[in-house]
Amino acid sequence: MPNTAAKTARGTPKREAMSKVDTAWLRMERPTNLMMITGVLMFSERLELAALKKLIGERFLAFPRFRQKAVDTATGAHWEDDADFDLDWHVRLTALPGRADKAALENLVSQLASTALDHSKPLWQFHLVETYGSGSALISRIHHCYADGIALVQVLLSLTDVSREPKPGADLPRAWLKDDGHKVTKRFFDPAFQQFDRAMKMGGKVMEKSLEMYRDPGLAAVLAKEGGEIARELGHVLMLPDDPETPLKAGLGVSKRCAWAEPLPLQEVKTIARALGCTVNDVLLAAVAGALRAYLLESGFDPNGCGIRATVPVNLRPLEHAKKLGNHFGLVFLDLPIHESNPLRRLQHVADNMREIKSSRQAIMTFGVLAALGMAPPAVQKLALELFSKKGTAVATNVPGPQMPLYMAGAEVCDMMFWVPQTGSIGVGISILSYNDRVHFGLISDAKCIARPQEVIDRFAPEFEKMLLATLLEDWTAPIRPEDAEDTLRRCLQSPESFTRAAPAKASKTPRRRKKLPGA
Repeated sequence: MPNTAAKTARGTPKREAMSKVDTAWLRMERPTNLMMITGVLMFSERLELAALKKLIGERFLAFPRFRQKAVDTATGAHWEDDADFDLDWHVRLTALPGRADKAALENLVSQLASTALDHSKPLWQFHLVETYGSGSALISRIHHCYADGIALVQVLLSLTDVSREPKPGADLPRAWLKDDGHKVTKRFFDPAFQQFDRAMKMGGKVMEKSLEMYRDPGLAAVLAKEGGEIARELGHVLMLPDDPETPLKAGLGVSKRCAWAEPLPLQEVKTIARALGCTVNDVLLAAVAGALRAYLLESGFDPNGCGIRATVPVNLRPLEHAKKLGNHFGLVFLDLPIHESNPLRRLQHVADNMREIKSSRQAIMTFGVLAALGMAPPAVQKLALELFSKKGTAVATNVPGPQMPLYMAGAEVCDMMFWVPQTGSIGVGISILSYNDRVHFGLISDAKCIARPQEVIDRFAPEFEKMLLATLLEDWTAPIRPEDAEDTLRRCLQSPESFTRAAPAKASKTPRRRKKLPGA
């Protein structure tokens, strides 16, 4: 638990020791990868600056941590009250140039995602664009050391209400977290909670073994065979080959690019998941793999025979406890089958890999490593980050949001997106957020990896539609096979009018039971 030091003298700012994991995220910041969680909320109506400041003063600053700055010293990091705290510095008014359209907003978000926060002050800022379309937009930047993405999204949502004029007691946690929060937690590794203490204690030993295996890879095989459960997981991860060199894994610069897609109907995603016996997350990540494959092919790079991985943050606490701040998550390595041309075989690959991960202790192992990194010397931390970041090409996050309209200071939130930072040499971040029965895709990339992220974003919907078509057009009297779906899609693309004529007959067949991909 964090240590709170009493004031040593009158006027001395209150200090509180920073947790090991939060310290790790504070020290991970590099000019090429700033450790900020960046979000953007879009409103269908105007949001006034005075109303926003009042809201932030009442709700955001109800968390005392956001009045504190992060101070890193040779003896450790701590939180310290900012004696010169000024809300006007943290809440800024800005304007978009020209037509003030989506492209202009994406450019502004990209600039802010490339600009470091001032470490002499609490590490967060809000930027209000009062005029955007028929309404406004709000860009938030909060350093990762304050909390993980799950927690900070909940903090931002705590600024909203479930009605235009909030009623007493009708707050968001009661309306949403109570009903849906436990489902999110159940999805990920319930047994993990009992192993927190063990993971924290093992962190230093795991880091020591990591560096030994970096110098002698043969030790990883020994540990994978003979180590304890968590140590064995480390061995498996370190035995993974480094991700291949692709245009997505170039040398990093200091300029980031952000883009987001038009949202997809959540019900259609659920339809595919139910029909094929997999999860919504599996379907969405398969669409991501398809979009990256299509982008690489059009860029002149052949992804056949080439697999890449995404590091996926996994929440390790109940979602209803997210607003306690701090970082409480591990990382897992998920295969993105960009080598696979068949959309349903890609989905099958993602679903199989995710099932393996859920039965592992990979997330707990990485949590322990992150804790150890917080106390490690900078040289050791740099080496460990390099070791792990070589195993992946992208960071992929999927956060389930409330499936109801939200309001901030009376203005309806029509769209939202966020991006978590990448670490080490990783230059691509994929974010998936569900809100109000729609799924939102966002991409952040280093300009040297993907100069125009919209070219990837534009491929999400077509890749999803391939899976949807393949599922709906197949014969539901037998399990749907990837090879059959591939043939169906080929014939559909060659002669779409034949499927238009056949559609009524297909639609009249009502499946009596859920179908699955073979092996699902």
